[in-house]
Amino acid sequence: MADENKDIPMDGEIEEQEYDAEKIRMLPGSSDDGTAASFQVLDEDHTLGNALRYMIMKNPEVEFCGYSIPHPSENKLNIRIQTYGNITALEALHQGLDNLSELCTHVEETFTEKVDAGNFATVEP
Repeated sequence: MADENKDIPMDGEIEEQEYDAEKIRMLPGSSDDGTAASFQVLDEDHTLGNALRYMIMKNPEVEFCGYSIPHPSENKLNIRIQTYGNITALEALHQGLDNLSELCTHVEETFTEKVDAGNFATVEP
């Protein structure tokens, strides 16, 4: 089956972090003004999908965000974003990815601090 999706580079105005343009693509059916769009992320599953959906929905400019895994045997994550019009769906995606990355960095730093300080409980077998 031929892949009908067209690769669209993720060159938005937000350039805080680099994203792999071959890993994320915009699917056909976006609104003309860019406020609603669907994206496909390759080689990802519910772990990223649910976390990214949560982070994008925390943005007050986002009206709707949902994700699906089209088929369990395919490593593809589809995510749909609709905004109220002040930002585009692509900007909302970039912000969600940035926010999720910042959250993961914070969790990792906090965990490392606690481990390095010996601030954890040990259990003897």
